[in-house]
Amino acid sequence: MKIGVPAEIKTDEYRVAMLPVGVEELRQQGHEVFVEAGAGLGSGLADHAYLQAGAELLPGPETVFEVADLVVKVKEPQPSEIAMIRPGQTIFTYFHFAASRELTEAMLAVGAHCYAYETLRDEQGKLSLLTPMSEVAGRMSIQEGAKYLERPQQGRGILLGGVPGVAPAHITVLGGGVVGANAARIAAGFQADVAILDVNMDRLRYLDDVMPPNVNVLFSDRHTIREQLRLADLVIGAVLIPGAKAPHLIRREDLRLMKPGSVVIDVAIDQGGCLETSRPTTHRDPIFVVDDVLHYCVTNMPGAVGRTSTFALCNVTLPWVVRLANAGGGIAALQDPYLRTAANIIGGKITNEAVAKTFDLPYHDPTSLSG
Repeated sequence: MKIGVPAEIKTDEYRVAMLPVGVEELRQQGHEVFVEAGAGLGSGLADHAYLQAGAELLPGPETVFEVADLVVKVKEPQPSEIAMIRPGQTIFTYFHFAASRELTEAMLAVGAHCYAYETLRDEQGKLSLLTPMSEVAGRMSIQEGAKYLERPQQGRGILLGGVPGVAPAHITVLGGGVVGANAARIAAGFQADVAILDVNMDRLRYLDDVMPPNVNVLFSDRHTIREQLRLADLVIGAVLIPGAKAPHLIRREDLRLMKPGSVVIDVAIDQGGCLETSRPTTHRDPIFVVDDVLHYCVTNMPGAVGRTSTFALCNVTLPWVVRLANAGGGIAALQDPYLRTAANIIGGKITNEAVAKTFDLPYHDPTSLSG
């Protein structure tokens, strides 16, 4: 196959979808790889490294999309990129369709084959392509929360760990998955007072066993969430329902329970956000204030640490890129039961049930399309 790797154009996105070693591996499998010139610079990867690995450098995104049978990206196609995608072309990236009806309808209209990193389940049933970016975002959430709690950033003026004689910050983490667990560990390292909430008792028991003593695990219900909002200086929204829109665990009226200058980092914003008041923001303009509560809702948090994120992402995506390319992409790849879990839209038909339910659109079982 001809595989294209364009430069990412989303605001302040510095990741790239393939390392030079990925080019070398795909070449050994008999595929051709075309990389847009400068695509790796934001991650500290020079063009000559891709050339040495056997890639052909192309001058712009138009040429990459034109030549490629399979386009490998990091973030969802932006409007100018959607205009370059052709029917029958395979796109492998983070789509997060449930967060955007506009993107969903645009990709349906194009007739491309959309395989999403975030819904692919591996042989163990894990969301292995989502995990590394969730790890990065979880750890970054505390870093960003600490910054925006500072008074010059409009926060309460709170130091996460406090000092002798002064209480530490109280941090509430909504969701005990990969994002939440990583956020809680980093917050605990700052010596903050941490509560992590989840609805899965088995997960809570596990977290109780592995977390430091300053992390308390609590069952998540409406009463407990409201109680925590009264205490919290910093709230981390770490909720995930794979492929589906995140539930609104915090309503507009709940903000009145929170302290003025408290901060919410809504990591779930990629899937629509877990606050009723959340809306997407960028690294360039990351926060807004509603009812004296700072909202940080950047949709590509890991993009800010491009080098770390690129290596972490490509470590897990490369085997699946190879597998998708070897399968021939498109409809042919639906024969693979694991690649099938990544199929969200195939040739103008929604093949992910959660996405179809989100927008009340027809769902097509991917096995019915695979022949």
